[in-house]
Amino acid sequence: MSETFRPFPPHLADRLRHALLDADYTVSGVRDRLGDIAARALAREQVVPALRATGGEERLGLLLRLWWLGEAVPQTALRSLPLTDLAEAGLLTIRDGQARALVQIKPWELADGRPYYTVSDLTVRPGQGQPRPDHVVGAGGASATLAQLIVDGPVERALDLGSGCGVQSLHLAERATRVCATDVNPRALWMTRLSCALSGVDNVETRQGSLYEPVQGERFDLIVSNPPFVITPDTARYTYRESDLPGDAVCAALVSAAPAHLTEGGWCQLLANWLHVDGEDWRDRVGGWVEGTGCSGWVVQRDVQDPAEYVELWLRDSCEAGSPEYAQRYDAWLDYFEREGVKGIGFGWICLRNDAAQDATVRVEELRHEIDQPVGPYLPDVVDGAMSAHRLTDAALLAARVALAPGVREERISVPGAPDPERILLRQTQGLRRVAQVGTVEAALAGVCDGTIPVGPLLDAIAELIGQDPAVLRERTPASLRGLIAEGFFRVAR
Repeated sequence: MSETFRPFPPHLADRLRHALLDADYTVSGVRDRLGDIAARALAREQVVPALRATGGEERLGLLLRLWWLGEAVPQTALRSLPLTDLAEAGLLTIRDGQARALVQIKPWELADGRPYYTVSDLTVRPGQGQPRPDHVVGAGGASATLAQLIVDGPVERALDLGSGCGVQSLHLAERATRVCATDVNPRALWMTRLSCALSGVDNVETRQGSLYEPVQGERFDLIVSNPPFVITPDTARYTYRESDLPGDAVCAALVSAAPAHLTEGGWCQLLANWLHVDGEDWRDRVGGWVEGTGCSGWVVQRDVQDPAEYVELWLRDSCEAGSPEYAQRYDAWLDYFEREGVKGIGFGWICLRNDAAQDATVRVEELRHEIDQPVGPYLPDVVDGAMSAHRLTDAALLAARVALAPGVREERISVPGAPDPERILLRQTQGLRRVAQVGTVEAALAGVCDGTIPVGPLLDAIAELIGQDPAVLRERTPASLRGLIAEGFFRVAR
């Protein structure tokens, strides 16, 4: 085993964690110490304001310069740290009286309020060269997106597929009795173990291998993955973001194989990229991955980039902007997309529940607006709503007892003084915050549906009030009501 991958002794993890906590090296402590200007600059990979904000000999500033900013710090200023032991463990070097970190340690927040830490490679910023091929990226925006998506526990077994620095393993550890973290990169697994040790988490095991290979024949109640989904013409140059599979095939492979590794009712949740190909609806493409899995679920597209935007994003990510190879790589990447007929690249999430049902359905949609976070607590309701709408025949819907979902409000838009509104809207004030334009009948249902009376008799009463034939309302309303149930405006009472 490489010296880099030496085990991290529990007593050393405890000492380092206590030193970090004593200095208030926590999410709130760091936020207060840096201030808004330096924090926003760091988000843009600009360190000068953070260096100015952390100057002096105060402990938190010293630890920020060492573990976050990657700056050399005088050995004599770090008396609270067991520097020799940390150097032997591969976390820092000591040379000419200066300590310099070999890894980045960042505080991280979970729902339980305890302090956690992630360990990754130091951030490579513009002008500092390019990341190593086995670079382990730290927790960032995508990590937070996936963490907010995870359904609540408790569960018995969970899988973090492609663990990287181990941030999702930390989130799973508070939901699951046992967590298995896998990655093709042994350096990433070392980082995962460091993150768990430094966070006081002891229910995570690590295994090396690609995709589901390390867990063949095993099933889990919850699988999460932030996979190497970046779509590139090259073979994998950076293991944290790219696979050896072409196009978006890695995401398709994760989805199609998920049911074989899920317990009944188990969840698989992953972030993904997918191609928008000329002449093909992206919904059909991603929906085809799910078809036949026996899973119900939810696919959401949160963003779309054109090929040039996408290439620029990932060339910046690997600090290649301004390098001699930049234009060549840019051009070759665009050539690849042109050959494949790619018009755009979608980013979003895929959530599957192993219902093992012949009539399982997955809702595929685009949501660009802001929604309530975290999504995980109400995500099962989203899937249940889509399944209920899919399963209800017109006759069953007319016999069902339906209630307006919590937080739904009605808005009427009209010209002042007009006898009738131009539009009637139903608006969700929580959760997915959808807005639906509805007709008079659906608005009337929203005003009276409380889950106590079946839909059919309510429609008969509404027909009498508005002077329409009840049979006509019974025939035409189920289709629109079914859509409103699928979108979470109404719920079927149990």
